[in-house]
Amino acid sequence: MGIELPNSGAAGCDTSGMIMFHRNLRKLFADAIPLVRSVAPGDTAHSAAVADHLDEMSQTLHAHHHGEDLLLWDQLEARAPACALHVAQMKAQHASMAALLGELPAVVAPFRSSPDAASIERLATALESINASLTAHLGQEEADILPIVAASMPQAEFDELGKHGRASVPGPRRLISLGYILDSMTPTEAETWMRANLPAPVRLLWRIVGRRQWAAEQKSLYPEPG
Repeated sequence: MGIELPNSGAAGCDTSGMIMFHRNLRKLFADAIPLVRSVAPGDTAHSAAVADHLDEMSQTLHAHHHGEDLLLWDQLEARAPACALHVAQMKAQHASMAALLGELPAVVAPFRSSPDAASIERLATALESINASLTAHLGQEEADILPIVAASMPQAEFDELGKHGRASVPGPRRLISLGYILDSMTPTEAETWMRANLPAPVRLLWRIVGRRQWAAEQKSLYPEPG
């Protein structure tokens, strides 16, 4: 069930931030499949780093969907009753995705502690199922839901989704989370997006601290061949 937000201005909002975040999710989950398969049997240092990454990916997706369940579906249906069927489909897809994500920890655990050919392939196959479902869901949401959101929801109300998502990221992980968002863009897109969306102190912090943190994480996920 969603929560009721106060009337916060005229209808109409910019949903490009949501589309950008979907792009980030697509890249994360698509890249995770070959990443898992890149782990050598017995390499527990690498499998642990990848498992931590998968845990965080799952939490990111869960937080995003929880925000929509709380702040979007019921509010949108109230503003645009004709989209009730699409909203019901979104809710059903969220429930299916939650079930898939709920099964993932049991598949990640043996991969983390003692990766072998079987546990690696089981995890990669599970991620393929999640990725296929996620790709279909995001595509339908962008085609059927976001145009209605853009026309019917006030910007301040829609912005609550972004605030909810950002609040779900632990402080020490925020610059690294930014790194993944930027990685889903071209360098030119990333620079333009940062200037449009981040205050100068945050951009400076990214360049001084965040870029180094993100690079170190990428090295743990994609180590140089020994």
